[in-house]
Amino acid sequence: MQQSAVPELAHTHTRPIHWVATATAVAGVVAFSSLLQPNPATAAQAAGPEAGPAPVAATAPDPADVHFPIDCGPVKAKIQKQVSGDLDGDGRPETVVVVHCDAPMGTPPDAVYVITRAKGTGEPRVVATLLSPKTRNTVTDFTVSDGTVLATLLGYSTSDVPSCCPDVTDKAKWQWKDGAFVRSTPAGTHTV
Repeated sequence: MQQSAVPELAHTHTRPIHWVATATAVAGVVAFSSLLQPNPATAAQAAGPEAGPAPVAATAPDPADVHFPIDCGPVKAKIQKQVSGDLDGDGRPETVVVVHCDAPMGTPPDAVYVITRAKGTGEPRVVATLLSPKTRNTVTDFTVSDGTVLATLLGYSTSDVPSCCPDVTDKAKWQWKDGAFVRSTPAGTHTV
């Protein structure tokens, strides 16, 4: 074995003090790195000082279990169409439905009802009739836009016109004003 020309260095021999210094340095690095770790991830956003309670998500009422004020005799009422929107500006959506009797023949007239949730129980209930089945109308094109209910109504010019063949088309618009739904017909929409 060939001897080195350089005398032995003092740091090449390990002593217990070297192990203590190394262990202390490693422990310091581990402790310091744990202070720099990010906060654990959560599903919720952290609330700021100005944040209040989270708003409750309002859902439109489901008309499936509502009893509609329509007399269908031995057949049941059938929901033909439904749309939802905040009609009265209270931040909670209402559901507007077109309902008619599920008659096996003919063209049963439609009715249009507004459904909201009852205060306290949250159960869906009818709060307004926008179109009575007594008018003998059939509702087509049916939407809610900016708190307004819009519909195209097919009807009859006289009682002599057969139910199969409506001969009048009207556009109708209902809006919540002063605590009630007010119907208006846009100008120039009546056709015979």
